[in-house]
Amino acid sequence: MPYTHPPVTLFLPLLMGAALTLGASFGAQADATLDKIAERHRVVVGVLLSGGPFGSIDPSDQTPKGLNVDMAEDIGRQLGAQVELVPVLPANRVQFLQQGKVDLLIANMEWTAERGQQLGFVPTPFYRVGGTAAVLKDSKITRWEDLKGQPVCTSQGSSYVKPLTEFGAQLKAFKSSSESLLALRGNNCVAAVHDATLINPLVADSAEWKDYRAITPELNPAPSVIWTRPGEADTQARLDTIVKGWHRSGWLIEGEKRHHITPASPALVELHDKFQATGA
Repeated sequence: MPYTHPPVTLFLPLLMGAALTLGASFGAQADATLDKIAERHRVVVGVLLSGGPFGSIDPSDQTPKGLNVDMAEDIGRQLGAQVELVPVLPANRVQFLQQGKVDLLIANMEWTAERGQQLGFVPTPFYRVGGTAAVLKDSKITRWEDLKGQPVCTSQGSSYVKPLTEFGAQLKAFKSSSESLLALRGNNCVAAVHDATLINPLVADSAEWKDYRAITPELNPAPSVIWTRPGEADTQARLDTIVKGWHRSGWLIEGEKRHHITPASPALVELHDKFQATGA
């Protein structure tokens, strides 16, 4: 089923194996990104800033904020490099990485087998998230199967496109989640499907979304990983050490609370316990 919730630790051997297999195919390129970061003392990170607790623009001072931003800044600190944030969208984030416009992606892009064959990634996930749909409170839509034949808004390049298509939804894909949500409010679709970490806070706390609700269970819950170009084995290994340290110290759990990400992710507790116990 596309909405089951296996423990995130079950994904770790799969992710590690996929990363090692892909890295072996591109060994000659292994040091390119890490060397470049060291030489220029700067790491360029693509981040999604279209709204929500993972990445947005603070209206008070127009600065980027969110858990993805915090992670990018801490990576820079641990690498001894300045951090340059480059805003990306679901429609262009892969191209920005492939074209060398960014060194890394921390951009609400969950791991899938297809993406794992196309790009490199850090084996240890930093989060796990699935999708949910924002619908009107008086909507008859209560489960994912109810979207069959219905116009549904989402983002271009979203990992939810495939399962929504399998449910028979008539998709309208937009460049960003903000455009998709605006289309929902304009009655251009009956539901907008995005990460639950974006939708849930909106419908729970925002006055302008008081007439909407989210449906459960989450769609296609998957590990959230940091993305690199294929073959950047040294970069992936260095970042994997950083991500494991975040879990071991509870830094990500603190960040989740600081940014009011709801509901709290069981995956963070699983990974915190795992890396505290193993010391890996």
